[in-house]
Amino acid sequence: MKAIASALVKAQKEFGPALKTSSNPHFRSRYADLSACVEAVIDALNNNGIYLMQLNEERESGICVQTIFIHESGEQISSGSLFVPAAKHDPQGFGSALTYARRYSLMAACGIAPEDDDANAASKPQVADPKPAPKPAPKPVEAPPPPPPPPPAPPKKVEGKGGEWQLKVSAQPETSYEDWLAVVVEGTVMALDMASSKNDVMNIWRTNSNIYKLIEQQDTEAYENLTSTFKTYKESFTDGE
Repeated sequence: MKAIASALVKAQKEFGPALKTSSNPHFRSRYADLSACVEAVIDALNNNGIYLMQLNEERESGICVQTIFIHESGEQISSGSLFVPAAKHDPQGFGSALTYARRYSLMAACGIAPEDDDANAASKPQVADPKPAPKPAPKPVEAPPPPPPPPPAPPKKVEGKGGEWQLKVSAQPETSYEDWLAVVVEGTVMALDMASSKNDVMNIWRTNSNIYKLIEQQDTEAYENLTSTFKTYKESFTDGE
């Protein structure tokens, strides 16, 4: 495994950030989609003689994905299998689970994390103005207000009460609250997109009420956005649906 190990080390030095260029209109949040994750690593891998392959295996309740690096020498390394449950057992549900699993398996295998596009742009060196503007008069220095306390970290694992619409949200101890909330939001919107009636919408809320209660306790604005989204989906169905 010497050849592929050496090539992966060289490739990882060339990986770019997985930019959060896609947006979730329901929660006014951004995330790095599958294409952004592939774009961040594919050139570096190929330039160092590594082919990226992702195998998927259908399971009864979801999708299992395995990311494999194959070196031109014939050596290969697998990331191991990642299982993602399908929110609903139909083509759309399994397709969404496959995209989700491929994205997180690739980021874990390559050791990359999502990065804000604005933050990335701000980190680039700026061209100096040949004619510097005159310096403004100094202003009195004021002590900055103390930062607000961070929200408490989410539990290691939170699950709905069980059933067809159950969300399973796992969070490792080092996971930030914002990343954990983004996973909850993405899973919720995925489930709501597959709802076919008001009853489905209400079942999603009831099944996962303990997860949403945790958000209410930690983030009032996110909880209000959540309830507003549920209301919008519910009102999109007629009374007879």
